[in-house]
Amino acid sequence: MKDFRSLKVWEKAHQLALALYTVTASFPRQEAYGLASQIRRAASSIPSNIAEGCGREGDPELARFCIIARGSATELEYQLLLARDLKLIPAKDYEKLSAQTVEIKRMLTVFVQKLTLNADHARQPNRPLWLRPPAALVRISGVWPWVRLHRSLEMLFVVTGGER
Repeated sequence: MKDFRSLKVWEKAHQLALALYTVTASFPRQEAYGLASQIRRAASSIPSNIAEGCGREGDPELARFCIIARGSATELEYQLLLARDLKLIPAKDYEKLSAQTVEIKRMLTVFVQKLTLNADHARQPNRPLWLRPPAALVRISGVWPWVRLHRSLEMLFVVTGGER
């Protein structure tokens, strides 16, 4: 069990949720139970899921809840776009809030990859070196291959470099 307060991604998600509660307070009254409520729910869902995952047993459970949090962040990303297009959020505020949301999504993606690799390594401690973390430089048979995770396909590509 981890302390969610110690995670940087949780802190950023919490700060974003607080900011969005302030922003949505200025929405018109007819949006109180509409878009404002959806934005608040999605924004609070991100740090809530991270916290819940920290309270579960093991890295696979935490990774699963971080994936759910990333889904909520994607939902929030669209809701902010909609609020901007409806002129409920000024473009400047939208850019800042959207950038924060994307940063949180990236942090969650990296965190999930780390948790997944840790869990995989715990199950298979004798994994080949080339399956270690993406973008790691590992020496295999006198050659330095670059190992990269192609994010859109989630496939592992090994590009062999030269002798060093």
